[in-house]
Amino acid sequence: MKIAIDGPAGAGKSTVAKALAQTLGFVYIDTGAMYRALTWKVLQKGISIQDTSSIYELAASTDIHFETRSGIQRIICDGEDLTDVIRSPEVSAQVSAIASPPMVREIMVRKQQIMAETCNVIMDGRDIGEQVLPDAEFKFYLTAGLQERARRRALEMESQGYESDENVIKKEIENRDRMDSDREVGALKILNDSIVIDTGTYNAGEVLAQILSIIREE
Repeated sequence: MKIAIDGPAGAGKSTVAKALAQTLGFVYIDTGAMYRALTWKVLQKGISIQDTSSIYELAASTDIHFETRSGIQRIICDGEDLTDVIRSPEVSAQVSAIASPPMVREIMVRKQQIMAETCNVIMDGRDIGEQVLPDAEFKFYLTAGLQERARRRALEMESQGYESDENVIKKEIENRDRMDSDREVGALKILNDSIVIDTGTYNAGEVLAQILSIIREE
């Protein structure tokens, strides 16, 4: 079975997807973390974010996969554990621009599809239901108000040791929403077959319960 979870930054996709995967015994694939890992590598190599060809070549040659260590899923990029560095403000500021070019998305989408070929999978991101897993049995779209998403992202950053300013984060998320929605390929959108859940008034456990109820009714 394939379950797609799409939605904007700060909507709670990763939290819910992880819990859903654990409950169902599925494999969880965080595509946002994959793009962040690529972004981190681009920045480390000093590649211009406008140099699409070099970014494509880097994406094609880079091994990005997930491993579970001590019960925690880690993202590994060419043998290096990047889990704790890909949420930095520097990566967050550039990831949408690096993820936007169609040729870059093409190679990353193929990597994601290969991961999903041999297992029951829950995958979250921006274009999972449309581009990565168009044949998914369930397509969920999680969303929440901008202020609530900024509050959540600020708390996440603080928990990881970064300073945060909700007003600054709000503007960054607003800009990212625009970039994600306007990109040529893999744009963030609500599909005709998406099941929309507004997470703004529910906690993660309540959202998980809603999704499980929908899946088990089928």
